[in-house]
Amino acid sequence: MDDRDATIPPVNVQAKMPAGTITASNASWHRFLPGPLRDRIDGRHGLQAIVGNSGWLMADKIVRMGMGLVVGIWVTRYLGPTQFGQLAYSWAFAGLFGAIATLGLDSIVVRELLRTPQNRDRILGSAFVLRAIGGLVALAASVASIAWLRPGDTDSLILVAIATGPYVFQALNVIDFFFQSKVQSRYTVTCAMAAFVLMTALRIVLVLIKAPLIWFAFAAMGDSVLACLFLLIPYARNKLSARRWTHDGQLARGLLRESWPLILSNLAILIYMRVDQIMIGQMLGETEVGLFAASVKLTEIWYFVPAALISSVFPALIAAKQADEALFRRRLQTMYDAMCWLGIVVGIVATFLSHLVVPLLYGQAFARTADVLTIQVWAGVAVAMGCVNGNWLLIEGLQKYSIVYAIAALVINVGFNLVLIPAYGISGAATATLLAQFVPNVIQMFIPKARGNLWMMAKAFAAPVRLIRALANAAPKASV
Repeated sequence: MDDRDATIPPVNVQAKMPAGTITASNASWHRFLPGPLRDRIDGRHGLQAIVGNSGWLMADKIVRMGMGLVVGIWVTRYLGPTQFGQLAYSWAFAGLFGAIATLGLDSIVVRELLRTPQNRDRILGSAFVLRAIGGLVALAASVASIAWLRPGDTDSLILVAIATGPYVFQALNVIDFFFQSKVQSRYTVTCAMAAFVLMTALRIVLVLIKAPLIWFAFAAMGDSVLACLFLLIPYARNKLSARRWTHDGQLARGLLRESWPLILSNLAILIYMRVDQIMIGQMLGETEVGLFAASVKLTEIWYFVPAALISSVFPALIAAKQADEALFRRRLQTMYDAMCWLGIVVGIVATFLSHLVVPLLYGQAFARTADVLTIQVWAGVAVAMGCVNGNWLLIEGLQKYSIVYAIAALVINVGFNLVLIPAYGISGAATATLLAQFVPNVIQMFIPKARGNLWMMAKAFAAPVRLIRALANAAPKASV
């Protein structure tokens, strides 16, 4: 993300609402809200659109988390560490090429649809062609890379090809960009949920009939492919057709000129997120990948919570910044405190329960996953605080430093993995992940505008002490 994104004018949501979405009457879900909340948003149709849109997105996360966790654990137990490791390795390897497939176009296309809605078919058509080419390049590059890294390993070649295949179909996700521009994410969520439920049911059947590994790879592929194909249904119901899309070479080149910083940033982030499993697979084998990946699934269960909380208070932080710098800094410190100690509490609970919960969920074959979890879960502290830090960068117009953080985290993670994996195995990889989450924040010492923010992050760890002192000072003095 570059500085130009900070200059994008604010969008008038109500003005951009499509005809018939939320107009003269309140949204249908409005009557189910508690009285005080209903009164606050009564008649504020633009706000209702935003709240309703966010509700659909949150519902999607919660349902996926619940169903995905239960069925995912069942599938993991059935496959065992080695086969699950093969599957996890193929997903991680395919993920390295995600930035090539998506081209960082998401927010740029949404912005263009809002700015020039009359050019809808040209914008969507150009983005579709770019994403389709990106998907084909990603597929070819992933297959060629795994063939070079693992010559003669046919199983890995097939699994990686299946895992990367959905990138080609995800060109249809440009329809999602259209619905985002209309604040109508319910269509995308409904399509994704339908695909998820169907493929989850298929995974259950595959476990019951004791299907081979490759069918679980196809089920994972079907999740993404069906979600993209299903988007054509609500698009057609809105009396629109993909057949009207046209490709504009000049427009496509303009989109790419704006997206290249995002491609680089996303590439660094995706490599950082996947590289540990790739390195474990290359150094230790698929069984160790399976044990490590099982820990990752448990570690990341709660990550949507800080993201949702920060998303909710983001408008209040912007308002405070515009009204009173001191108020803004107090609210920012409060959010750092809350996120820091949310992560610490989760870390403490997971550390004490990991050796009991992991064998219970995954089976005794995954017992060593508990050791990884007790280390890796503490990265959640940095993740939660990073949600605040990312929004602070956006508010201050310092988004360009995001790519610096991403590259620093990647370099640190790879460097420590090279040293720690041979010495300590998957526990060493977990330690590298933990260090890569915390250490890049030191970069803010060298950014004059960010030093105060780094100090606020450090102060968050002393939040309980400050609270105790405040309560002590507020308590009435005992009379002598």
